[in-house]
Amino acid sequence: MRIFIAGATGALGSRLVPLLVEAGHEVFGTSRHQTAVAGLEAQGATGIVMDPLDPDSVRAAVAEAKPDVIVHQLTALSGITGNPKKFGKEFAMTNRLRTEGTDHLLTAAQEHGVRRFVAQSYTSWTNERRGAWVKSEDDPMIDDPGKEARETLRAIRHTEDAVTATDGIDGIVLRYGTFYGPGNAMARDGLMADMLRRGKLPVVGGGTGMWSFIHIDDAAAATAAAVERGAPGVYIVVDDEPAPVAEWLPYLAEQLGARKPMRLPAWLARPMVGQFGIALMTTVRGSSNTKAKRELGWSPRYATWREGFRTGLG
Repeated sequence: MRIFIAGATGALGSRLVPLLVEAGHEVFGTSRHQTAVAGLEAQGATGIVMDPLDPDSVRAAVAEAKPDVIVHQLTALSGITGNPKKFGKEFAMTNRLRTEGTDHLLTAAQEHGVRRFVAQSYTSWTNERRGAWVKSEDDPMIDDPGKEARETLRAIRHTEDAVTATDGIDGIVLRYGTFYGPGNAMARDGLMADMLRRGKLPVVGGGTGMWSFIHIDDAAAATAAAVERGAPGVYIVVDDEPAPVAEWLPYLAEQLGARKPMRLPAWLARPMVGQFGIALMTTVRGSSNTKAKRELGWSPRYATWREGFRTGLG
């Protein structure tokens, strides 16, 4: 098949391209910068310069590729500081890519007869924070995640609704857990590792917030599976073991050779991290990968973050 990857030079796209090439697909990858084209071509793909916020640029890129499948992996995450109080500002461009960029890609898909469309979404703090600590695709998203994340949740909802409801499109949404591994904040040379080594990432409150993780290579493998199979709909892509902050954060610090994180009461941390930061540490819910494993024929190589943090951080 001819596969068009929007955002092919990002953390996930750069791992996805070689998988699809190796599987025998003809891959077309986009970047906003001409300098990245050579890297894509070295991986065996055809590089296309595209401005995802310019509808004419998107139409021209899709027309050039003539794809059977479009994969939407557009994000803009450079410059992220890890401060939850700045979350909305730092995700502003990614939110545009999830709204305007998604719409441009879907319009181009319709105009050029592309039926299958696979898009990136996210799961964790987006889950309702009541009831079970592990959620499935059937459970609702939270109504209000807090002021710092409202626009980001709105953008995520837009992507999911547009991709799964556009006429003539077999839309698949992949709700990835928190990425770790090479090229991510949670890597040996990443932002989170630096914060832990400097003692800047404490366990807040009881550390009861439940997180679900996915190694970047496992996320790429699930995406490759969704290109080829799976009914339209939403799939959660995470490992097999959701875990509370109080459990995974000290283990991550140990694997990085950092000191054990200090503990701070929520009232003391709130002025520094805001209400959203408190939620990330104490009330967010994890997610289940049961549907993705069953219907995509996929299983994570790193079944648990315990193994992944030990051997897969890069």
